[in-house]
Amino acid sequence: MANIIDGKKVSAQIREQIALDTQKLVAETGICPGLAVVIVGDDSASKVYVKNKKKGCEQVGFYSEEHALPEDTTQQELLALLDRLNENPKIHGILVQLPLPAHLDEKTVIERILPTKDVDAFHASNVGKIMIGDYDFLPCTPAGVMELLHSVNIPIEGKECVVVGRSNIVGKPMAMLLLHENGTVTIAHSRTKNLSEVTKRADILVSAVGRAKFITADMVKPGAVVIDVGMNRDEEGKLCGDVDFVSVEKVASYLTPVPGGVGPMTISMLLKNTLTSAQNAAKKG
Repeated sequence: MANIIDGKKVSAQIREQIALDTQKLVAETGICPGLAVVIVGDDSASKVYVKNKKKGCEQVGFYSEEHALPEDTTQQELLALLDRLNENPKIHGILVQLPLPAHLDEKTVIERILPTKDVDAFHASNVGKIMIGDYDFLPCTPAGVMELLHSVNIPIEGKECVVVGRSNIVGKPMAMLLLHENGTVTIAHSRTKNLSEVTKRADILVSAVGRAKFITADMVKPGAVVIDVGMNRDEEGKLCGDVDFVSVEKVASYLTPVPGGVGPMTISMLLKNTLTSAQNAAKKG
């Protein structure tokens, strides 16, 4: 039976350290890390995420702002808000909750955020820095996955790593972070032939496809470490991941649950990036 990697526990430890570092920063410089979250429209899942982010800020002693805009907000109105937040010295991190309503252009919106305040690390400038291994921020979910692997001392160097999913938010940066730690990385996706043969080679398997219980026991190498980034609903409407937990638990050596695995880590990494941005601002004076 697999060892379960407890994301809530690891996340709590990280937040404790962020709270201590925040107290130190405020005491020494008078600068309190500030995070602004922008949400457009009425998406219920997005509202839950925003609430959790606000709660996280309170927990570690950050200043936070929430900007809830109506569904019919224009591109110009949204960009004008981002310009104001870019110029606001109290704000060190800006996060626009995705997905945006269809009439808004996500790429333009992401590029409008200053790279120094882009705590999601989606801006092309930050993506490029991650590619060359010289970065200020890491995308929150892949960074959270790496913290979970480190928390249970999983060696990555020389291991076969397979990432299922190729999104800009998780799949691609996840592969890059594993590569930076000398993993041998394969990115698989919906067009990959003989997918189960590819996943079965993995010593470390990360699934980020967004399909409920997609990864089954016959796709997993015995003793593999399996990280489930998925957040889905099963046929009964219950929250579940990409991994069929019940069957894979019997095969894997380590496994993350959903909920309680990668999810809590994502917000903790967002807070960590915001603290880094505030510390960088303090250095510049």
